[in-house]
Amino acid sequence: MAAKFTTVETPFQRKYGGITFPAVLSPAMRTCTLPAAVKEQKSLLESLLQRQCAILFRGFDATATAADFNDVVEAFGYEELPYVGGPSTRTKVVRRVYTANDAPPHRKIHFHHEMSHVSSYPRKLFFFCEEEAAFGGETPILLSHIVYEKMKEKYPDFVEKLEKLGLIYTIFADEEDDNSSALGRGWKSMFHTEDKIVAQQRE
Repeated sequence: MAAKFTTVETPFQRKYGGITFPAVLSPAMRTCTLPAAVKEQKSLLESLLQRQCAILFRGFDATATAADFNDVVEAFGYEELPYVGGPSTRTKVVRRVYTANDAPPHRKIHFHHEMSHVSSYPRKLFFFCEEEAAFGGETPILLSHIVYEKMKEKYPDFVEKLEKLGLIYTIFADEEDDNSSALGRGWKSMFHTEDKIVAQQRE
């Protein structure tokens, strides 16, 4: 099987314990489309993802629209996880593609684990930029286990307490969405119901 990807190095990559984060892949051939390459070499990509925790695809010019990006996502064949219980307002663009957050650009979105407060959370996330922002707009990612190690070094008692007692999340949500806030999703759309009792059961 011919290689569909070639490894690329960029200045923003970081090394942790011998691991380069993230992996950066470009097409090995100009005629290679990303959905076809994913389908053909999915096992290689999953192995790379397991080892390097994130993959950035660059240079696949045919992936230019949200619909193109959806084809890439579906090429992996992963089951779709409905966006139920998430606190951010998002708009469906096409099929499995949503806006990241509908809040104004000046609202900061801090590092977080996607939907970690619900029992069924996503194991994998895909990001895509259709139109580059004139200023800002980055989606920075980090390695949680590195953060954990650094926290354990600096705040061992606090980490031990977290590990022993765990966490309880409490979300205060209005009935309706508030697009002026990065966490402004109302409980009706958050849990896909008009019934508050049903919403509480879906927490």
